[in-house]
Amino acid sequence: MSISLFRLDPDSPRKPFDCGNPDLNEFFTTDSINYAKELLAVTYALESETETVAYFAVSNDSIRAEDTSRSRLKEKILKLLPFEKRGYKSHPAVKVGRFAVAEKYQRQGIGSKLLDFIKFYFINKNKTGCRFIIVDAYNEAVKFYQDNGFDFLTTEDEGKDTRLMYFDLMMFIAPF
Repeated sequence: MSISLFRLDPDSPRKPFDCGNPDLNEFFTTDSINYAKELLAVTYALESETETVAYFAVSNDSIRAEDTSRSRLKEKILKLLPFEKRGYKSHPAVKVGRFAVAEKYQRQGIGSKLLDFIKFYFINKNKTGCRFIIVDAYNEAVKFYQDNGFDFLTTEDEGKDTRLMYFDLMMFIAPF
């Protein structure tokens, strides 16, 4: 099977897609068009000749001091940063707002390969000046993100529908 990755514009055709989650399906077919028009997110689709295999949407965001202020994880994030940057009120991040793999392609490693692509895409020539990737992971996807190197940003969202998770892109930068 031949597959290609495309950045979708508002007028780009969307090939059929079904990941089994109505919210994620609707985002791809409808909401991603409006997000692109409003400059809120950019959606990429991994496509075969006939269908969408997977997609993700990214936008600029940050890890803010208040995201971690009442959590012991504050020190976990801050210790990753140079001492002189620890007083900043926010640290640049790219947010993976939506991420889904079509049902028939799930559990084949495609999602992990796509996350690896995202990680390397944002450190290659530093596309947006981001240090972290963050995601609001649905509970059923938390293990997937943990298996791909993401960690919880806070404990305050335990028991909620989604968990805020992060990945430090500096893991891929060799020390000078």
